Amino acid sequence: MSNVVYIGKDLEAMSFALNYHRWIFEEMRPFLGRHIVEVGAGTGSFSELLAAHRPSSLSLIEPSGMYEQLIKNTATWKTDADIVCYKHVFTEIAAELERSRAPDSILYVNVLEHISDDQAELTAMYRTLRKGGRILIFVPALPRLYGAFDRRVGHFRRYTKADLENKCLTAGFKLLKSRYFDFAGVVLWWVKYQLLQSDSLESGAVRLYDKFVVPVTKTLESMIMPPIGKNVLVIAEK
Repeated sequence: MSNVVYIGKDLEAMSFALNYHRWIFEEMRPFLGRHIVEVGAGTGSFSELLAAHRPSSLSLIEPSGMYEQLIKNTATWKTDADIVCYKHVFTEIAAELERSRAPDSILYVNVLEHISDDQAELTAMYRTLRKGGRILIFVPALPRLYGAFDRRVGHFRRYTKADLENKCLTAGFKLLKSRYFDFAGVVLWWVKYQLLQSDSLESGAVRLYDKFVVPVTKTLESMIMPPIGKNVLVIAEK
């Protein structure tokens, strides 16, 4: 990562979003290769799903204080994957990863928005991937939803689908999949973070949303592609 404010702590509450993480993973799974890099792995709540996918290698990058917990958590996983953790930002070790891990998949789940020069980051991803490799990016959507919470946790931006598509194309990638994600979250996010001006994300609220809203929204979006959503998912290939 370059010019990063990311501190990792805003992801702690999201560790309770089990259904949400599985939903994201299911969208990404058909595009995953055998040598995966996850940037901004946090404590590993999403990484564990990647490990269960049984890749040959899994490189987990986490520059914040959550790195120590990530190390502890990975030690408990039952997987044959060659797992290596790095307490760095991506751009610091991109050349090493290219040389020693030859990644064919690089994931950024709720991370790219923390990076001021996201275009340079995408260019670094392109250089690091082997030919035919893929980036799998999940970010907060809709600039009009940007509020106090985004500022507090170091988000430089929220994306439109077109914004992220264009940045990926500029970096040299070709698009494989692009969609808005979680349309139900748009109204709830607007009420909490625009109308009520909240700047926090409580684990209890995450649990409730994950248990009652996510399964319904996931089912609906499997039938009808939403025109907007709280997040954007883009998958692109080198």
